[in-house]
Amino acid sequence: MQGSGAPYDVIIAGGGFVGRALALALAKAAPEGFRIALIDAEGPAGIKPDARASALSAASKSLLSVLGIWDAVARDAQPITSIDITDSELGASFRSHYLGFDDQPSPGQPGAYIVENAGLHSALAAAVAARPAITQLAPETVADFKSGPYSVAVTLGSGAVIEGRLLVAADGKRSRLRERAGIKCVGWSYPQIGIVTTVAHSKPHQGRAVQHFLPAGPFAMLPLSGNRTSIVWTEDKTRGDAIMRGSDENFLAELTTRFGHRLGDIAIAGPRQPFPLDMQLARSFIADRFALIGDAAHVVHPLAGQGLNIGLRDVAALSQTVVEGARLGLDIGAHTELERYERWRRFDSAFSAAVMDGINRLFSNDSTPLRAIRDLGLGIVERTPALKRFFVREASGTAGEVPRLLKGELI
Repeated sequence: MQGSGAPYDVIIAGGGFVGRALALALAKAAPEGFRIALIDAEGPAGIKPDARASALSAASKSLLSVLGIWDAVARDAQPITSIDITDSELGASFRSHYLGFDDQPSPGQPGAYIVENAGLHSALAAAVAARPAITQLAPETVADFKSGPYSVAVTLGSGAVIEGRLLVAADGKRSRLRERAGIKCVGWSYPQIGIVTTVAHSKPHQGRAVQHFLPAGPFAMLPLSGNRTSIVWTEDKTRGDAIMRGSDENFLAELTTRFGHRLGDIAIAGPRQPFPLDMQLARSFIADRFALIGDAAHVVHPLAGQGLNIGLRDVAALSQTVVEGARLGLDIGAHTELERYERWRRFDSAFSAAVMDGINRLFSNDSTPLRAIRDLGLGIVERTPALKRFFVREASGTAGEVPRLLKGELI
């Protein structure tokens, strides 16, 4: 561990996906001598098993490629070749197909990949460990910090004090550092529960993802390598809690009712994990010598699997802001420099959160008039190629002003 008072350029609090990705982006592109501290409460050995998988957009794949991560996860990454959207009651014998996407923003290039979280974490951890510019402090936490005119002093849980020019909070949706900075959030909890698990099936999925909207919430089937599918299941909280408490046999029966029989016989191939569902957006992404990224800045409903992608957009924007400022000899922690990052990311994050919230509210009900309206809307999109191309570009992260890392370019 680095001694008290060591000078760093950027101090990152949080060793999750976005915290490690930011450390790597800065280490790769910043000028020689740039120093990064990564403060991780768990450390690689303390990470709990994670049954989840993440949908990585084409832009996120480009970022990971530039950082040298993609090759380590590519073998087990499953390309999504198409996306089907259906809407029906739970017990419906027939599920109408309202909208489908050929998920390729450009010929031969999938718009998204499904990657298991455990493999992605291992690849990021190994890459961070190989970078001499990154000092890992783990297991360690940030107890307090104080921003001054030229630096920020960070008091660690161990009592040591380190200094840097910028502190980045990547410590999750319940960010203590965000609260310490006095940044308020807008948001709410949903009366739903998320359930994730993995199933094996007897027939191949052909890379096809399915988003099935049910009255209790969306039921996503995300293809994994081999004859396996990752399930992201939104359920009414009361019923979801009962399903989680039930036996393996009852859990499989409930799952089969929603999964259907298109892929043949299914079996549980991973642990079941529940998680709360929230929408949350920080009122500001920056303060004096302080910036938020990832879930500390924004939390969206997981129905479109965009949470990690939005966090990686933060990484791309903040790393480009910091690196370009450092090359010009500017104060990377100055409020005027950080405002560029906030302008780049806050509207996009707010827009994404609003869209996910609106879709969840529109589809998570059993209203016949609302079903007719939304199904009409899906049908219009299905018959309008230009609209479909727009949605594919948005989901792939290639629309609008895109930071260089998301285009596969070095900063």
